[in-house]
Amino acid sequence: MVDFQYKESYDVRDLEEIVRILRAPGGCPWDAEQTHASIRRNFLEEAYEAVEAIDEGNPEHLKEELGDVLLQVVFHARMEQEDGRFDLNDVADGVCKKLIFRHPHVFGDVNVSGTGEVLSNWEALKRQEKGQATNTDALEAVARSLPALWRAEKVQKKAKKAGFDWPDISGALDKLSEELAELKTAAADGTNVEEELGDLLFSAVNVARFLKLDPEEALGKATDKFISRFQKVEAQAVRSGTAMEDMTLAELDKLWEQAKQA
Repeated sequence: MVDFQYKESYDVRDLEEIVRILRAPGGCPWDAEQTHASIRRNFLEEAYEAVEAIDEGNPEHLKEELGDVLLQVVFHARMEQEDGRFDLNDVADGVCKKLIFRHPHVFGDVNVSGTGEVLSNWEALKRQEKGQATNTDALEAVARSLPALWRAEKVQKKAKKAGFDWPDISGALDKLSEELAELKTAAADGTNVEEELGDLLFSAVNVARFLKLDPEEALGKATDKFISRFQKVEAQAVRSGTAMEDMTLAELDKLWEQAKQA
């Protein structure tokens, strides 16, 4: 039995202590074995689950998922503390200083006219803070671990700040058509297919940006729509007494069209 004080209600310091106990000798073997790399995916999954709770509009679920995200932060900080590099207080110190530095209109004497100027100042201060001397530095600083559609969107937005952008959506749409034609050619001769597919997706993100749409959200809704229609097709196939796998593509296409009209 570990030396631990049970309470009616716990706070962040208690969470730190629980993680310390789990990682310490006599604690949990699994927790003690973990590294930043081994639980990297856990961090991503917990963040996505928190976002799903936000989408649901469920405060209780959000509270739970934010707790899981907080656990990841505390766990990673604890591993660094064990190696003598930094602890949770250092993490808090760093983000506090960043917020103060990037809000000179609140903590300093800078005047702003509105949200647009706040965001413009934020970007300039961020580049100064991170030592980004060129526009390319800013593009390369976009995290490669982001979902690819979001990373493409962020890179495009930073390129726009440097003046590298279509004047309107027509240029983006023309580029999308051009990339589709190039992908068809590549698929036909079997060369550079992955590259051309990537170019097409990148161009599609550009169109989404001009339309002020989130490409991840748009693709997510399209996937949900596909699943919904697929379910209707499968249900119709079951009612006909034939498994989908035993139907021809023409028969499935007919059911698909019916599902679209339903």
